[in-house]
Amino acid sequence: MVEDEAIIALAIQDMLEQLGCMAVGPALTLQAGKQLAAVEEIDAAVLDINLSGDSSHAVAQTLRDRVIPFCFSTGYGSADVPRDFVDVPVLKKPYTCESLAAVLAQLLS
Repeated sequence: MVEDEAIIALAIQDMLEQLGCMAVGPALTLQAGKQLAAVEEIDAAVLDINLSGDSSHAVAQTLRDRVIPFCFSTGYGSADVPRDFVDVPVLKKPYTCESLAAVLAQLLS
């Protein structure tokens, strides 16, 4: 999980645990996200698109290179998704445990 807002990251971590998932992260910065994406064993990832003014594009590319499914989360809608990743599912913030579960099921199917 890559999310720059600590309170939101904790909420997402709680949701993931409610769903029976083990959260990797959270990574609160682009650099931390790139590190997690490059070395951790990950089944699927949730990436905030905007990380304190930086784009999570590099994290997404690392995950794609490793063939790890991921989704973006954003409060700005699909227009914020980088052109190279228009096929990636988007969770619109704020999202619920149910919508997170649905996108994770899609990613892991």
